[in-house]
Amino acid sequence: MPKILGTPIGECVHVAGTLNFLRLASEQGYQTEFMGAATPIKDVIGAIRETDPDIVAISYRLTPETGYSLLVELKEGLKEAGLLNRRFIFGGTPPVAEKAKEVGLFEAYFTGEEPLENVIAWLKGQDIEARTAADFPDELMERLEWKKPFPIIRHHFGLPADTIEPTVDGIKRIAEAEVLDVVSLGPDQDAQENFFTPEKADPSRRGAGGVPIRSEEDFRALYEATRRGNYPLMRSYAGTAQILRYGEMLRRTIKNAWCATSIFWFNRVDGRGPMTLQESIEEHLALMKWHGERDVPVEANESHHWELRDCHDVVAVVSAYLSAYLNKKMGVKNYIATYMFNTPPTLSDKMDLAKMLAKAELAEALEDENFRCLRQTRTGLLSYPVDPDYAIGQLGASVYLQMAMQPDIVHVVGYCEAHHAATAEDVIQSCKIARKVIQNCLHGMPDMTYDPEVAARKEELKREALILIEAIKALGGGKVEDPLADPATLARAVEIGLLDTPQLKGNPYACGEVVTKPINGAIYAVDTGTGAVLSEEERVERIFKKYGI
Repeated sequence: MPKILGTPIGECVHVAGTLNFLRLASEQGYQTEFMGAATPIKDVIGAIRETDPDIVAISYRLTPETGYSLLVELKEGLKEAGLLNRRFIFGGTPPVAEKAKEVGLFEAYFTGEEPLENVIAWLKGQDIEARTAADFPDELMERLEWKKPFPIIRHHFGLPADTIEPTVDGIKRIAEAEVLDVVSLGPDQDAQENFFTPEKADPSRRGAGGVPIRSEEDFRALYEATRRGNYPLMRSYAGTAQILRYGEMLRRTIKNAWCATSIFWFNRVDGRGPMTLQESIEEHLALMKWHGERDVPVEANESHHWELRDCHDVVAVVSAYLSAYLNKKMGVKNYIATYMFNTPPTLSDKMDLAKMLAKAELAEALEDENFRCLRQTRTGLLSYPVDPDYAIGQLGASVYLQMAMQPDIVHVVGYCEAHHAATAEDVIQSCKIARKVIQNCLHGMPDMTYDPEVAARKEELKREALILIEAIKALGGGKVEDPLADPATLARAVEIGLLDTPQLKGNPYACGEVVTKPINGAIYAVDTGTGAVLSEEERVERIFKKYGI
C-alpha cells in the first residue's frame, strides 16, 4: 500500500488543504501520515528518513518568495541526505505554485483551481497533463462509472446566432474548463422541425431559441469542438419531425450520448410539431425501440412538460411512471428519469421532494436485470429570478435539494437563463457553483427523505397515482392487450382529461378542464365550484361518468 507523508512547511499553519488531500488519498487506498502545521525543513527531512514514504506532499500558502526559499532549502537538504529517490508533490496558492515550479522538485502541483476529480485521477495514477481522449469514457454508462462518487454534470448550450461559429467557440472554452461532462446541444426550432425539409424553414426564425444547425457537417463541427479538455460527451434535443431519422442522424454525427424523447408532447398539442397526438406517441415509441435495440440510453422529456403547465402532482407522478413503463416495454435497458425540481415554483421544497421520491419509487419498481433507472435532476427554469444575485442563490439551493435524490446526473441550468441564453462563461460559472454544492453534499448532508411530511406526501401520491394508472388501463380494457402501451388509449386519456392540465384549456387536441391549486406547498386538483380538493377516485369517476365509460 503506497504511503504519503504530508505537511505544511516553514511558518505556514494552513493545514486544511493538506488534510483534505490526505483524506482523498486515504479513500483511494493510500496509507497517509500528517506531520502537523508549520513543520521545519529539518523535521521534514528527518520524517522522510524515518517513515520512508513513497510520496511526500508539501504545502505552503504564504508569501511566494519566502516559499521559494524554503523549497530550495528543502531540495538541497534532501539531496544532501540522499532522499530524492521518491515522488514529491506541492499544494499551495497559484502564485506560490508558480514559484514552486522553478525549484524543479515536484511532479505535480495542486492549487485548488483544478476539478476535484482531477485530484482523484492523479491519485489513481493518471498523468493529468498527458491525458488524451482515450482517458475519458465516451459512452454514458462508462462515464458514470468512471466519475463515481460524483454525478456527471450536464448543461444546455446553443447560442442563438446566424451561424454555428459562436457555439463552436463556446464549446471549446467549456471543454477546456473541464467543469461538465455532457454538452447538451440546443438546436433552433427549424433545426428540430425542418432539418430534412429545409425548403420549409423560415429564414426569419434562423437562430430562434438555439443554434442554427442546418447540416450533418454542422453537427460534426460542434462535436469536434468537444475533443479537448475533459472531452465531454454530447447530446442533442430530438427532432419534432421525422423523429426516428433525426435520432439515427444524431447518433451518427455527434455520438449522441443518449436519446431524449417524450410521449405526449412535441406535436400539435403544444404546437411544436406537425403530428397528431396519436401519431407522435407512435413515433416516440419507435424512437425508444430503435435506441433500445442499440443499447443507447433514453431520457424521458415528459413529466416536467405537464408540470410546466400547472398540472396537479398526481398527473406528474403518473406521466413519470408511464415514461419508465414504456421505455422498458420498448426494450430500453438504461433509462434516464428526469426530475425537474421547483416546477411549478409554487411548490415548497418538502412537497417537491416528496413528489420526486414518489416518481422515483414507482418507476424504479419496474427495474430488473434488463432495465435500470438512472436519476437525473435539474432546476426548474421558471424558478429563477431575473436578478443574477438571487438567481445564483436559487441555483445553489436547488442543487442542494436535488442531492437528496442521490442523482446519477445533475443537469445544471444556468442561473442567467431568466435573463439571457447562457454564454460559455455563464455555463462554466453555473457548473462551478453546482460542483461545489455537490462536493459539500457528498461530504455528508442530512437525509431529507426521512422528513415525516415528505414521507407522508410521497405515500399519498403513490396511492393516488395507482388509481389514475388503473383508470387508464380501464380506458382500454378489453380492447387492447396492454392499454398503457397503446397509443390510441394514451391519446384518449389526454383527450378526455384523465391526463390534463389547466393550460390545455381551449386546446382542440386535449381537454384542459381540470383546475389545480397550490395548497400547503403541493399542487392539487380541485372542484371547479367549491375549490375543495378532488381525490383521484372522485376525479376519475366524474370523467368516466361524463363520457359514459
